[in-house]
Amino acid sequence: MKKVSVLLADGFEEIEALTVVDLLRRAQIYVDTVSMNEEYIVRGSHGIPVQTEDLFDEVNFVEFDMIVLPGGMPGTTNLNEHSGVRRVVTDFAQEGKYVAAICAAPTILGTLGLLKGKHVTCYPAMEKEIQGAVLTGLPVVVDGNIITSQGVGTAIEFALKLIDVLAGKAKAQEIADSIVY
Repeated sequence: MKKVSVLLADGFEEIEALTVVDLLRRAQIYVDTVSMNEEYIVRGSHGIPVQTEDLFDEVNFVEFDMIVLPGGMPGTTNLNEHSGVRRVVTDFAQEGKYVAAICAAPTILGTLGLLKGKHVTCYPAMEKEIQGAVLTGLPVVVDGNIITSQGVGTAIEFALKLIDVLAGKAKAQEIADSIVY
Protein backbone atom coordinates (compact mmCIF):
# COMPACT_ATOMS: atom_id res chain seq x y z
CA MET A 1 0.00 0.00 0.00
CA LYS A 2 1.29 3.46 -0.90
CA LYS A 3 1.88 5.82 2.02
CA VAL A 4 1.57 9.60 2.00
CA SER A 5 2.52 12.11 4.68
CA VAL A 6 0.69 15.46 4.74
CA LEU A 7 2.62 18.01 6.79
CA LEU A 8 0.56 20.57 8.70
CA ALA A 9 1.89 23.76 10.27
CA ASP A 10 -0.19 26.47 11.91
CA GLY A 11 -1.72 28.61 9.18
CA PHE A 12 -2.08 25.85 6.57
CA GLU A 13 -4.83 26.21 3.94
CA GLU A 14 -7.54 23.84 5.14
CA ILE A 15 -9.09 23.02 1.75
CA GLU A 16 -5.72 22.22 0.16
CA ALA A 17 -4.70 19.87 2.97
CA LEU A 18 -7.98 18.17 3.76
CA THR A 19 -9.04 17.64 0.15
CA VAL A 20 -5.84 15.66 -0.36
CA VAL A 21 -6.38 13.66 2.83
CA ASP A 22 -10.04 12.94 1.99
CA LEU A 23 -9.61 11.91 -1.65
CA LEU A 24 -6.49 9.82 -1.09
CA ARG A 25 -8.20 7.94 1.71
CA ARG A 26 -11.20 7.32 -0.57
CA ALA A 27 -8.69 5.77 -2.98
CA GLN A 28 -7.43 3.55 -0.17
CA ILE A 29 -4.05 5.22 -0.04
CA TYR A 30 -2.62 5.41 3.49
CA VAL A 31 -2.41 9.06 4.60
CA ASP A 32 -0.74 10.26 7.78
CA THR A 33 -1.35 13.83 8.91
CA VAL A 34 1.69 15.20 10.72
CA SER A 35 1.87 18.19 13.06
CA MET A 36 4.87 20.52 13.02
CA ASN A 37 3.80 21.69 16.48
CA GLU A 38 4.54 20.04 19.79
CA GLU A 39 0.88 19.09 19.99
CA TYR A 40 -1.48 17.15 17.73
CA ILE A 41 -3.84 20.08 17.08
CA VAL A 42 -2.87 22.39 14.22
CA ARG A 43 -4.87 25.53 13.35
CA GLY A 44 -5.56 26.28 9.72
CA SER A 45 -5.31 29.72 8.16
CA HIS A 46 -9.03 30.23 8.83
CA GLY A 47 -8.83 29.14 12.45
CA ILE A 48 -10.14 25.61 11.95
CA PRO A 49 -8.42 23.24 14.40
CA VAL A 50 -7.38 19.89 12.91
CA GLN A 51 -6.14 16.94 14.96
CA THR A 52 -3.25 15.08 13.34
CA GLU A 53 -2.27 11.45 13.77
CA ASP A 54 1.38 12.15 14.51
CA LEU A 55 3.90 14.74 15.60
CA PHE A 56 6.82 15.33 13.23
CA ASP A 57 9.38 13.64 15.52
CA GLU A 58 7.21 10.48 15.77
CA VAL A 59 7.31 9.75 12.04
CA ASN A 60 9.76 7.50 10.20
CA PHE A 61 9.58 9.21 6.81
CA VAL A 62 11.60 6.43 5.16
CA GLU A 63 8.36 4.39 5.11
CA PHE A 64 6.54 6.94 2.92
CA ASP A 65 6.22 7.23 -0.86
CA MET A 66 5.10 10.86 -1.00
CA ILE A 67 5.18 13.99 1.10
CA VAL A 68 2.54 16.72 0.61
CA LEU A 69 3.01 20.37 1.52
CA PRO A 70 -0.23 22.39 1.67
CA GLY A 71 -0.02 26.14 1.12
CA GLY A 72 -1.65 28.91 3.07
CA MET A 73 -0.15 31.66 5.13
CA PRO A 74 1.55 31.63 7.48
CA GLY A 75 1.50 27.83 7.08
CA THR A 76 3.97 27.86 4.19
CA THR A 77 6.34 30.11 6.14
CA ASN A 78 6.05 27.86 9.18
CA LEU A 79 6.81 24.74 7.11
CA ASN A 80 9.78 26.46 5.47
CA GLU A 81 11.21 27.51 8.83
CA HIS A 82 11.09 23.94 10.20
CA SER A 83 14.55 22.39 9.72
CA GLY A 84 13.11 18.87 9.80
CA VAL A 85 10.71 19.67 6.97
CA ARG A 86 13.53 21.07 4.85
CA ARG A 87 15.62 17.95 5.51
CA VAL A 88 12.82 15.48 4.72
CA VAL A 89 11.73 17.33 1.57
CA THR A 90 15.33 17.43 0.31
CA ASP A 91 15.80 13.73 1.09
CA PHE A 92 12.59 12.78 -0.74
CA ALA A 93 13.50 14.82 -3.80
CA GLN A 94 17.05 13.43 -3.96
CA GLU A 95 15.81 9.84 -3.50
CA GLY A 96 13.29 10.24 -6.33
CA LYS A 97 10.30 10.00 -3.99
CA TYR A 98 7.31 12.19 -4.74
CA VAL A 99 7.17 15.71 -3.32
CA ALA A 100 3.84 17.48 -3.85
CA ALA A 101 3.24 21.15 -3.05
CA ILE A 102 0.25 23.41 -3.66
CA CYS A 103 -0.39 27.17 -3.61
CA ALA A 104 2.49 28.98 -1.87
CA ALA A 105 4.22 25.74 -0.79
CA PRO A 106 6.20 25.28 -4.04
CA THR A 107 8.27 28.25 -2.83
CA ILE A 108 9.68 25.92 -0.16
CA LEU A 109 10.98 23.64 -2.91
CA GLY A 110 12.36 26.68 -4.70
CA THR A 111 14.30 27.90 -1.67
CA LEU A 112 15.80 24.41 -1.37
CA GLY A 113 16.99 24.56 -4.99
CA LEU A 114 14.78 21.65 -6.01
CA LEU A 115 12.95 23.41 -8.86
CA LYS A 116 15.84 24.46 -11.10
CA GLY A 117 14.84 23.65 -14.68
CA LYS A 118 11.59 21.98 -13.54
CA HIS A 119 8.17 22.75 -14.99
CA VAL A 120 6.04 23.93 -12.07
CA THR A 121 3.03 25.95 -11.04
CA CYS A 122 2.05 27.79 -7.86
CA TYR A 123 -0.27 30.47 -6.56
CA PRO A 124 0.12 33.25 -9.15
CA ALA A 125 1.14 35.91 -6.60
CA MET A 126 4.01 33.64 -5.46
CA GLU A 127 5.57 33.14 -8.92
CA LYS A 128 8.12 35.91 -8.30
CA GLU A 129 9.44 33.87 -5.35
CA ILE A 130 10.44 30.91 -7.54
CA GLN A 131 13.71 31.27 -9.42
CA GLY A 132 15.14 28.92 -12.03
CA ALA A 133 11.95 27.00 -12.75
CA VAL A 134 9.72 27.03 -15.82
CA LEU A 135 6.44 28.48 -14.56
CA THR A 136 3.55 27.01 -16.58
CA GLY A 137 0.49 28.73 -15.11
CA LEU A 138 -1.34 25.38 -15.34
CA PRO A 139 -3.60 24.10 -12.51
CA VAL A 140 -1.43 21.02 -11.79
CA VAL A 141 2.01 20.10 -13.11
CA VAL A 142 4.03 16.89 -12.76
CA ASP A 143 7.74 17.04 -13.59
CA GLY A 144 9.45 13.83 -12.57
CA ASN A 145 8.90 13.36 -8.85
CA ILE A 146 7.79 16.98 -8.25
CA ILE A 147 4.05 17.71 -8.35
CA THR A 148 2.80 21.29 -7.98
CA SER A 149 -0.57 23.02 -8.06
CA GLN A 150 -1.96 26.54 -7.92
CA GLY A 151 -4.25 26.69 -4.90
CA VAL A 152 -7.65 26.18 -3.32
CA GLY A 153 -9.48 26.17 -6.66
CA THR A 154 -7.24 23.38 -7.96
CA ALA A 155 -7.25 21.23 -4.80
CA ILE A 156 -9.51 18.49 -6.22
CA GLU A 157 -7.54 18.29 -9.46
CA PHE A 158 -4.32 18.19 -7.42
CA ALA A 159 -5.59 15.37 -5.19
CA LEU A 160 -6.81 13.39 -8.20
CA LYS A 161 -3.38 13.77 -9.84
CA LEU A 162 -1.75 12.43 -6.67
CA ILE A 163 -4.08 9.39 -6.86
CA ASP A 164 -3.22 8.97 -10.55
CA VAL A 165 0.51 9.02 -9.78
CA LEU A 166 0.23 6.59 -6.85
CA ALA A 167 -2.61 4.26 -7.89
CA GLY A 168 -3.19 4.82 -11.61
CA LYS A 169 -5.56 6.68 -13.92
CA ALA A 170 -8.42 4.20 -13.41
CA LYS A 171 -8.43 4.74 -9.63
CA ALA A 172 -8.25 8.53 -10.09
CA GLN A 173 -11.20 8.38 -12.51
CA GLU A 174 -13.15 6.15 -10.11
CA ILE A 175 -12.70 8.68 -7.30
CA ALA A 176 -13.52 11.61 -9.64
CA ASP A 177 -16.73 9.87 -10.67
CA SER A 178 -17.64 9.04 -7.07
CA ILE A 179 -17.46 12.71 -6.07
CA VAL A 180 -19.22 13.88 -9.26
CA TYR A 181 -16.15 15.78 -10.47
